[in-house]
Amino acid sequence: MGIIKVNNIKLYAYHGCLDEEAKIGSEYRVDVSIKADLKKSAKTDDLTDTVDYVHLNHIVKEEMAIRAKLLEEVAQRILNRIFNELRKVIKAKVSVSKINPPIGGNVEEVVIILTKKR
Repeated sequence: MGIIKVNNIKLYAYHGCLDEEAKIGSEYRVDVSIKADLKKSAKTDDLTDTVDYVHLNHIVKEEMAIRAKLLEEVAQRILNRIFNELRKVIKAKVSVSKINPPIGGNVEEVVIILTKKR
């Protein structure tokens, strides 16, 4: 088994329960970690034998562009697409962070972390 991580994907999106969040948006960071059998790709040096991290990044960008009230919903959509589109993935973890959330205090970020197994 092996692990592929795509860390610190920075995006601007419009998630949140407040109307103003839908209008002005916020900065987000997404981290993705997947577990897969990487033995074959380590031997063949062939992209088709592994999980393409470009595809992972593409999934994150597309799902983050679809507005949601809750970060949990966005993270779950990302996980669902990973498992639907990347058959080699055995386990995945997605972390969605809202930078400087509007929660009435000096808070750097809030983070939602979801995991899923095949």
